[in-house]
Amino acid sequence: MKSLVINKEDLRHNINVIKDLAKLDIPDDNGNKYKLIAVVKGNGYGLGLVEYSKFLIDNGIKALAVATKEEAIELRQAGIKEDILMMSSTCVKEELKELIDNNIIITIGSKECIDVVKTIGDKNIRAHIKIDTGFGRYGFIYSDIKTIVETIKSLENVSIEGIYSHFSNAYYKNNKWTNTQFNRFIDVIESLKLNDISIKTVHICNSPAFINYPNMHLNGARIGSAFVGRVVNANEVGLKKIGMLKTNITEIKTVPKGYNIGYLNSYKTKKETKIAIVQVGYMDGFNITVRNDMFRFVDKLRGLSHSIKSFFKKETYKAKIGNSKYNIIGKVGMYHMAIDITGSNIKVNEEVYLDINPLDVNSKIRREYI
Repeated sequence: MKSLVINKEDLRHNINVIKDLAKLDIPDDNGNKYKLIAVVKGNGYGLGLVEYSKFLIDNGIKALAVATKEEAIELRQAGIKEDILMMSSTCVKEELKELIDNNIIITIGSKECIDVVKTIGDKNIRAHIKIDTGFGRYGFIYSDIKTIVETIKSLENVSIEGIYSHFSNAYYKNNKWTNTQFNRFIDVIESLKLNDISIKTVHICNSPAFINYPNMHLNGARIGSAFVGRVVNANEVGLKKIGMLKTNITEIKTVPKGYNIGYLNSYKTKKETKIAIVQVGYMDGFNITVRNDMFRFVDKLRGLSHSIKSFFKKETYKAKIGNSKYNIIGKVGMYHMAIDITGSNIKVNEEVYLDINPLDVNSKIRREYI
């Protein structure tokens, strides 16, 4: 049976690394302690929404963030009482009402959203304000200070607990655009102060920015990919990769020299080869291809350079069986692949482990915390 294996000690290690970097116990100039918000969108970054969220809470994380109404409601139905931030701003009254009824912290990113919120009634409404500093998605445009100020001051039945923005390109250090976005956000915060508006939690860092730009931590951050150790520069702070796809060998056979393996005859054996067949393929999330939709010429060059290097290095996917690693050969199919186990004493039904980003793993595959 296939499962995504999550090593609890490694996951706990990553959580502690991030907590240490955040300096949770040191208050800011206003006496507010750092607010670490765990982003659990995408089925908990592939680790299982509810189980992963509960693990985070058990290890000292007091606030979660999601991207959809369905994720937020599922967490509440699972009995989770902690703060949950809905990061997607919506102007749909039915969605806002359901979120508010379930004590979800909503994101307000437009005057239109406020107009709808005001029609919901005198309920206990909690919110964060979203500022668009150049990402071009949710949020008030950073330069429209007048609208931002007027909107916040018009709120009578809403508790504004936070304000935030989102970086579009914090994957690289010393990036001018990231600095531009940060400065725009700080200008908004300073303008609000000049209008006697002070908001407790101020956050802009996602996982890449949290690692690459410690000067931008402010007094809160939204951490997703860093907890699972699959973020740029993870090694610099000692994060461990979380998630291994586990399966079993279903068949072993020996094929002659010059024998084709898999679709398109893309691999031909150079000698008599012993192969193990496992029931894992791209429908499970292994070796899937993500479309390259970058438009900048420099990004296309970077992608081309990576492809050329991969070609000459002849990079091969590996499978771990016991204490050894073996080459995966041939084109990975929808539900099957072949592994070269020549010279080994490996038997049918032995366990096989494959490194995989949990986000890619089919949600129907069982999550196994060990």
